[in-house]
Amino acid sequence: MAAFSFLAALLAASFLVWSSHSLTLSSRLVHRFSDEAGVAAASRGGGQWPDRRSAEYYQVLARSDIQRQKRLLGSRYQTLFPSEGSETFNLGNDFGWLHYTWIDIGTPNVSFLVALDAGSDLLWVPCDCIQCAPLSGYHSSLDKDLGMQDKDLGMYSPAESRTSRHVSCSHELCALGSSCNSPKQPCPYNINYSSENTSSSGLLIEDTLYMASNEDRRPIQTSVIIGCGKRQSGGYLDGIAPDGLLGLGFGEISVPSFLARSGLVRNSFSLCFQEEDSGRIYFGDQGVATQQSTPFIPSNGKYITYIVEAESFCIGSRCLGKNIFHSLVDSGTSFTFLPDNIYKKVTTEFDRQVNAPRLAYNVSPWEYCYKASPLEMPVVPTVTLIFAVNKSFVANSPVYHIYGEEGNLAGFCLALQSTADSMGIIGQNLMTGYRMVFDRENLKLGWSQSNCQDLDNSRPVHLTPPPQNRPENPLPTDQQQSTPRGRAVAPAVAGRTPPTNPSAASPLVVAQYCLLLLVTQVAVMFIG
Repeated sequence: MAAFSFLAALLAASFLVWSSHSLTLSSRLVHRFSDEAGVAAASRGGGQWPDRRSAEYYQVLARSDIQRQKRLLGSRYQTLFPSEGSETFNLGNDFGWLHYTWIDIGTPNVSFLVALDAGSDLLWVPCDCIQCAPLSGYHSSLDKDLGMQDKDLGMYSPAESRTSRHVSCSHELCALGSSCNSPKQPCPYNINYSSENTSSSGLLIEDTLYMASNEDRRPIQTSVIIGCGKRQSGGYLDGIAPDGLLGLGFGEISVPSFLARSGLVRNSFSLCFQEEDSGRIYFGDQGVATQQSTPFIPSNGKYITYIVEAESFCIGSRCLGKNIFHSLVDSGTSFTFLPDNIYKKVTTEFDRQVNAPRLAYNVSPWEYCYKASPLEMPVVPTVTLIFAVNKSFVANSPVYHIYGEEGNLAGFCLALQSTADSMGIIGQNLMTGYRMVFDRENLKLGWSQSNCQDLDNSRPVHLTPPPQNRPENPLPTDQQQSTPRGRAVAPAVAGRTPPTNPSAASPLVVAQYCLLLLVTQVAVMFIG
């Protein structure tokens, strides 16, 4: 009797297995942009839905697909740096005290020593010049400071590059397109900078920028938009950025934006400045897990530049109380500026704690200077900037040393200046000794102590022309963008599911049939 009970149980189980093929579980699917989803979102205070089959509708779908691909696949490289190497240089007074790096543009490639500017967006170089800085007078400075006797400052000409082409006035990144006579004519640009009467103007060009990675010793070619700087004015004629400027800002036209949209690296970059006037730049770098960070602050609801909120200053062990102000983090500004009311509190407390006589140093841009000597250097109190959530940023180099005619230490100055603006500027001098991470993906500024040597595993690469005179990584377009794995991602296209072939045997049916035979055989063996 037990045998027949066991057989009955096995046959019942096999029936359930066989009949499960015909059982179906279902649930309604609601498209995220359907009318039903729109009504539900409106009831929760959600935004407006794009009209079905409108251009905006398909653009949103395509943009979402591209972002999903990048999240799933990740970026192609962990970090990138210019093909000439990741090193940056501070070349002193001859070059306006800014940090510079070598980049290569065009085919054949031309090298440029560009200033690094996190406060602007466009990469521009001197090009088919009408009014540019004379380049011949800088060769001796390069020999002395960089030991690069074979390097000259470059001049760009789109006509001499096989990979160049003009950006038309109809291009989405042509800011002055509305002033053009025709949508097909070359797009002009005109940028005014914060320094008095300082500007650059010319035409926008698409061309190849050469990068490198420690993961791949081949040069990496990618398309970017470059300002063909025909006319410069102000400081750009007097030693500042004579060979061009690399804008690192939030704008869609900046090099970090192009590299991230192409899927080459994450949407982030880092700058590291050493005490010895050199440093490093890495694109895609998001820093270390132990770094501190503070969020970027939007301006009029948009993230257009790197603004952070400071809450207070501490001088030595004494904190000055809460004085909230916003500050621009700008590698293109050599020194640090504070709003007048903050500046007075900081300098007054600093002066109170410094046990040294004041020094009248007429040529100094700073107000608070003090006497010192090689035999007696007074103790300098620490200067600490306090960000939100009690994140402290200790300035490694709050003072600049002054040397006499014989090269001996004569004094030092607190390298802070006042500004009538309500917004301050954190310049290069406060960033010295830090790995500064501009994490645009997570909208935050990160920092960690670094001598920049721990980042130095980069080497220049030998450049070769791109295949068919076009870069490996062209400019992303609305219709098609490159994913991190190099495959093209097309916009979402609606379509029907292909009909099933009724004559084809389903793998599931075959498996269930085999299982039934096995159950029957086991039952027969058991009874026998």
